[in-house]
Amino acid sequence: MAIRVAFIGAGSIGFTRGLMRDMLCVPELQDTEFRFTDISARNLDMVTQLARRDIVYHKLPATILATTNRRKALEGADYVINCTRIGGLEAFKLDIDIPLKYGIDQCVGDTLCAGGIIYGQRNIPQVLAFCKDMREASAPKALFINYANPNAMNTWAAIKHGGVPAIGCCHGVQGAHWQITHVIELWAKTTGRLPKDYVSPGHEPWNDRRNKMVWGLHRREVPVIAAGLNHQTWFIKVMFQGEDVTARLPELFGKHPVYPKTEKVRIDVLKRFGYFSTESNGHLSEYVAWYRKRPKEIKDWIEMSSWINGETGGYLRVCNEGRTWFKTDFPNWLKETPQPIGPDHRSEEHASSVIEAIHTGRVYRGHLNVRNGGCITNLPPACVVEVPCYVDKTGIHTPIVGDLPPGCAAVCSASAWVQRLSIEAAVRGDVTLLKQAMLMDPLTGAVCNPAEISQMTDELLIAQAEWLPQYRREIPKAKKRFAAEKRLGTKSVQGAARVRTQTVADMKRHAAAARANAAAADKAKMTRKGKRR
Repeated sequence: MAIRVAFIGAGSIGFTRGLMRDMLCVPELQDTEFRFTDISARNLDMVTQLARRDIVYHKLPATILATTNRRKALEGADYVINCTRIGGLEAFKLDIDIPLKYGIDQCVGDTLCAGGIIYGQRNIPQVLAFCKDMREASAPKALFINYANPNAMNTWAAIKHGGVPAIGCCHGVQGAHWQITHVIELWAKTTGRLPKDYVSPGHEPWNDRRNKMVWGLHRREVPVIAAGLNHQTWFIKVMFQGEDVTARLPELFGKHPVYPKTEKVRIDVLKRFGYFSTESNGHLSEYVAWYRKRPKEIKDWIEMSSWINGETGGYLRVCNEGRTWFKTDFPNWLKETPQPIGPDHRSEEHASSVIEAIHTGRVYRGHLNVRNGGCITNLPPACVVEVPCYVDKTGIHTPIVGDLPPGCAAVCSASAWVQRLSIEAAVRGDVTLLKQAMLMDPLTGAVCNPAEISQMTDELLIAQAEWLPQYRREIPKAKKRFAAEKRLGTKSVQGAARVRTQTVADMKRHAAAARANAAAADKAKMTRKGKRR
């Protein structure tokens, strides 16, 4: 019997089609009934046209029901995948620009720091509304698969307050695992542990022409254990040829031809803590207190060939460019030959593998975001952790990881408390808890004093009132406070390393790169000029 998979926020350009194609790579899932829903009828229609064209071209039995009626889309669904960006790019701009006035310079702003916290306030009420619809209309024990950021907060809220089975999925571990594989490959080929021309069986090598290297080792030959919080997950064990090489990583990353320039924050954290962290230079720099608190020092820690290496508001820029290009270039997308569908063209996103494992019984091992419950023994049991999981026909199983290294646990503990305060603030509409979350956030607290944090939070609430229904009684009070106070946010909104957003005319000069950016679910691979790395 065909399963039903619902996508909320199906107007997402990269995720919806990519995840659908991944599922269609599995023979047992090729008759899936997909349900697409979005509040934007235009975005939904464009993505649906492309997705239906993929199915028809490959002569597959899958079907798509597209509707702006979310409840209808969730009726009888076995899996519900959340790809939403609540508030859209309009709210996202406020997440970046308002904190900048107070000196908080963010690269991404979607997980922690001031932008991630207020983003969670927009997301969590909607996540709970999705869960309510699932409880009332979806199949019994339907699984909520969250891809939307702030991932840990959304997933935690769904588990604690939503009353449905829920996991979070992210590609951060996979991306960092490839980086670890590259530095090990360089070392192994230099020391004779691998032949100079070694390529893993069945692996398509990557020719890095700029650095005159061919990366041929596949990450499956480098087993890892990663554990922590989403976007703050640590590789606590890395194996190669039967040897634990975890302690070698600081030296190996230092010898790589590119990473010492592009990953300065991550390599500094690796040297000081002894373990590599999943997230990119730009992500990690805004989750801790040390690298973005002094504007004059920010450029010492970032690199501008790609937005993800630390560009101010870089993710906002590439998302704006991608959405603009998609709307402009959509007729050409319809004329393209659809991408191949099959095992060799499946992405490394977890969702299709989780669904395949539950549906067929084939065991899948992946790093998923789940309730801790004692898996990481020195983090709070209630928090959501990113850890190795095994999935089969009986469900999702999490082994005991044990203690994180003390320094890694300390970093994650601070973030977990910010997440907990943020979730409770969002659920209750409690401004005091929200301001406490901002106070406790590492970078926000390093940059701003309490009065600045309080005023910034009020300004964010006022500016984003239309997306914050739980604060409707508090926002008039915030307006009154804000009007009575001297303006404390007087700094420029330019930031230490901001890049101009490209116009359509700019992007037309590099149309292939613009299309790749628009289609990418993982925009971390895009360079400053919009090209794929």
